[in-house]
Amino acid sequence: MKIFEEIESEVQSYARSFPRIFNKAQGEFLYDEDGNQYLDFLAGAGTLNYGHNNPIFKETLLDYIHSDGITHGLDLHTKAKGEFMEAFNEKILKPRDLNYVMQFTGPTGTNAVEAALKLARNITGRENVISFTNGFHGVSMGALAATGNSHHRGAAGVSLSGVSRMPYDGYLGDDIDTTVYLDKVLSDSSSGIDLPAAVIVETVQGEGGINVADIEWLKNLDLVCKKHKVLLIVDDIQAGCGRTGTYFSFEEAGIKPDIVTLSKSLGGYGLPFAVVLFKPELDQWKPGEHNGTFRGNNFAFVTAKAAIDHYWSDDAFSKEILAKGRYVSDRLTEIVEQYGDGNFTTRGRGMFQGINCVNGELAGKITKKAFKNGLIIETSGADDHVVKLFCPLVIDMKNLAKGIDIIEEAIKEVCAKEDSIPEQKKYFDPIDLAS
Repeated sequence: MKIFEEIESEVQSYARSFPRIFNKAQGEFLYDEDGNQYLDFLAGAGTLNYGHNNPIFKETLLDYIHSDGITHGLDLHTKAKGEFMEAFNEKILKPRDLNYVMQFTGPTGTNAVEAALKLARNITGRENVISFTNGFHGVSMGALAATGNSHHRGAAGVSLSGVSRMPYDGYLGDDIDTTVYLDKVLSDSSSGIDLPAAVIVETVQGEGGINVADIEWLKNLDLVCKKHKVLLIVDDIQAGCGRTGTYFSFEEAGIKPDIVTLSKSLGGYGLPFAVVLFKPELDQWKPGEHNGTFRGNNFAFVTAKAAIDHYWSDDAFSKEILAKGRYVSDRLTEIVEQYGDGNFTTRGRGMFQGINCVNGELAGKITKKAFKNGLIIETSGADDHVVKLFCPLVIDMKNLAKGIDIIEEAIKEVCAKEDSIPEQKKYFDPIDLAS
C-alpha cells in the first residue's frame, strides 16, 4: 500500500472504503493480492452490468487485438464503429421505435452530458436548463452546474450558472406532482425562471439516493416539455443499459426523449465509452464543434456490439433482470420488516435498489461490516444514507442471495440486540427465471 500512500492524491474515494490491493476479477467477484474473494455489489458504479472480464466479450476483444484492429481512430469511419452502430440501430433503436442519430463524445458520461447541454442551448438559443433536486450529471463544469450535491459543487471553485433547480418526484411528498409546479413557473412570465433550452432528468437518481420517478410523473414531465417547446434530456448513464430491467430506463413510461445520454455499461467490458442520442432534426452541429481526442473507443465498439448481440437480440435477458429485481425487492422488504423498527425503507426499480437508512452513519456501519464479511457495497444519497445494491446484472442467483444474506447479517449485527432477534430465517429459494 506504500506507493498509494506516498504519491496518490487525497481525492481518491472508493479506495478508502475498500483498502485492499485488488489484482483479479471474474463475473461478480473481485480478488485481492492475498487471495481473498469478494462479491462485488458496486460493479464499477454501474459500469460492469455484464460482470468482470465477461468471457464472451474477452474472446471477441482478443481476436480483434490479435488481428491488428484499429485501436485509435479519432472520429474516422472504422469497421468496428460501423458494426456497433448497425447492431445498436437494428437491435436497440428500431425495436423500440426510436429514431436517433448518434454522437460519439469523449469517453466519460459527464462529457456526454456536456455535449447534450451544449447542443440543446445551440438549437434553442436559450441558456437556462432545468435540472432536479438530488440530481447527479457529472463533475465537469456544465454537468456540475446541473448536479445538486453540495460536496461536488463546492469543489468547483467558481459560481455555477445556467441551471434552475426544480423539485424531483416525491421531493415535496408523495401527494404532490411537482410537474404541475414546473408547468406553472414556465407559464408565468414573473416566476423568475427563464424559459429553458432543456430539462435534464434521471428516471432513477443513483448518486442522489436511488430516488425513483413515478411512471406517470415521467409522462407528465414529457407533456410539460412538449407544451413549452423545451427539449427533454434523459440522463441514462447509470440507469440505462438494462439496469432497471429494460435497455432504456424510460421505456416503461412510453416516452421518447429528445436527447439521451449513455455511458458506463455501454461498452460492455468496462471500457470507457459514451454517446449522445438525439432526434435527427436536432442534428445541427457544425463539424468539430464538440470534439475530443478519444471520442469513439474502438475496443469498446467491439465489446459493446458483443453485449448487444449476446444479451439484447431478444427479451430473455430483460425478463431475467426483472425476475432478479423482484427477488431483490422481496428480500429487502422482508429485511426491513424484520429488522427495520423504523430505521429503514426500501427504494429502487429492477436491479437498481437499495435500503434507505435513517442516516449516513448507520449506512456506513452496515457497508463496513459487509465488507469484512466479503461483500463490496457502497452508499449513495446526499448524506450517504442509502445502502446501494448495484451488482452485475448477470450475477448467479445463489451469489445474489449470498450477497443479500451478508447485508442482512450486517444489519442484524449493527442494529439489533442479539437476545431480541428471532433465529434468522433462511430466505434463499432458487427461482425459475423463465417463469
